[in-house]
Amino acid sequence: MTGSKISRAGGVLAFLLLVAGFAAGVWTFGYREALDQMSRRGEADLALAADRLTAELQRFRELAVLMADHPDLTALITGGTGAEEAAELLRQVADKTGSLDIFLVDAEGRELVAAEPVSGVVTHVEAPYFDRAMQGALGVYHQLSDRYGRRTFMFAAPIFSVDGPVLGAVVVATDVEEVEAGWRGDRPTIFFTDEMGVIFVSNRSELLFRSRVGDPEEASQSLRYPAGRVTAFVSHSPGMVGVHEVWAVDGGPYVPARALHLTLPLPVIGLEGEALIDVAPARQVADLQAAVTAALCLAFGALLFLATERRRTLAEDNARLEARVADRTAELRAINADLIREVAERTAAEARLTKAQADLVQAGKLSALGQMSAGISHELNQPLMAIGSFAQNALAFLEKDRPDRAAENLSRIAELTRRMGRIIRNLRAFARQESAPLADVDLVPVVDVVLEMAGAKARQAEVEVVWRRPEAPVLVRGGEVRLQQVVLNLVTNAIDAMAASPERRVEIEIFPVDAARVAVSVRDTGPGISEPERIFDPFYSTKAVGAEEGMGLGLSISYGLVQSFGGAIRGRNHPDGGAVFTIELDLVARQEAAA
Repeated sequence: MTGSKISRAGGVLAFLLLVAGFAAGVWTFGYREALDQMSRRGEADLALAADRLTAELQRFRELAVLMADHPDLTALITGGTGAEEAAELLRQVADKTGSLDIFLVDAEGRELVAAEPVSGVVTHVEAPYFDRAMQGALGVYHQLSDRYGRRTFMFAAPIFSVDGPVLGAVVVATDVEEVEAGWRGDRPTIFFTDEMGVIFVSNRSELLFRSRVGDPEEASQSLRYPAGRVTAFVSHSPGMVGVHEVWAVDGGPYVPARALHLTLPLPVIGLEGEALIDVAPARQVADLQAAVTAALCLAFGALLFLATERRRTLAEDNARLEARVADRTAELRAINADLIREVAERTAAEARLTKAQADLVQAGKLSALGQMSAGISHELNQPLMAIGSFAQNALAFLEKDRPDRAAENLSRIAELTRRMGRIIRNLRAFARQESAPLADVDLVPVVDVVLEMAGAKARQAEVEVVWRRPEAPVLVRGGEVRLQQVVLNLVTNAIDAMAASPERRVEIEIFPVDAARVAVSVRDTGPGISEPERIFDPFYSTKAVGAEEGMGLGLSISYGLVQSFGGAIRGRNHPDGGAVFTIELDLVARQEAAA
């Protein structure tokens, strides 16, 4: 190795060491800054969780104070009367407030009545909450209750006599699991420990009854916890990063492996709130900052190195470049051939997609006719029965030599025949597969035909149809049959949506949007749209699953048809209730319409 190569290698090594040291300093600074921000957010989250817990417990605390002044309980504890009325009162209050239990205790600690009574004589003489209440103050105590088999907070409010001495206490038992149910599993990991260091409340059930400080055996010998229930805390190694305490925790999949530890005293309920916040995001931010710093430094150093080596390596680069050009040319030829094949495949796929879209539109129309088949059959069956009746009457009038009445019956038969022909003609026109280009279409007869096809279904469903029909034609750009399909889909959807509504009304209106566009709106009085942002997704449906309810493609097909006309379709909930769908289309210029 020559001296120049050794010198260049030594310079590169020194530069790399300098970049590594600088990147490590950036990582440390970024990590501590991220921990500062995480600490502020974590303190807010811990304070919010603590406020939520104390607020939930405050309700039962106030309930105990309120019940201590109830006349039925005072009468029972002073005169010994009204036990059944007092027990019924406690049961009703417990049911309405969600309390686990409420019971009345006299001055000797005997339990007189309870919302959830137990057999035998129950005494609370040695209970800390009872001792506190007998001193004239509000007793608060938490424990793993043998009586209820669950964690409880006990609030004991004293009952004072007229002269002042305490006659007894009203005790409200609160189920801690009900209190913490609303935030179990939330982030971050939060737990509340008592004065013995035992976790009593947490949003991670695997941390309950673990003693974070102190001896678990000593905690198990207290009144709060039965023997053997308190275990040691999960394995953790506290450490400091600046002013922050960071733990390495082995607490299972739902507790972060490395976490920022925060604490918040809660003297009101005798607990201390603690939080473990995953520091992985902070490490990722620090990693990213260090990586960007190292990359920039290395890029700058590489540019300097390349500038100094450019003259020496220019000839070698030219030779390598020519070889690469040759290789790249061969690769481009192969890629070009692949692109030609891909273009042919995509052209064929586009043709298949176009045919599939046309088949899907036709299937949507046939599906709509199938859903209305019962109403259409009824609409045709009535004229057929009337024709038979009028024909028999005409024969009878001819036999009686009354040609005028026979002619009247034949005229009615002709009118009914024209009506049936009009219905069948509309159905045949709607069912055909329209492939004509866009043309000028009058929206007014489009809506008329739709209402004629959907009329039987509306009458069968007892739906009032309000059609504010314009006097003048409204010409837009589109396809007549495809527009009928879109409007029919919206009308039938509106009728179906109001199946359980007391008021059933569909309102259809045509109104101008601006000088160049016009809109058709279809509004119902149903329950509205639960997810407006998904209403046009394929296979999304709010109807029950079943053969008669479709596959959730109607609105998706309508969306595609309106888009093909250059228009827009929107769905939203009306402020007065129900849903409203709006179709916007381009108006035909007046001079073009006149021509």
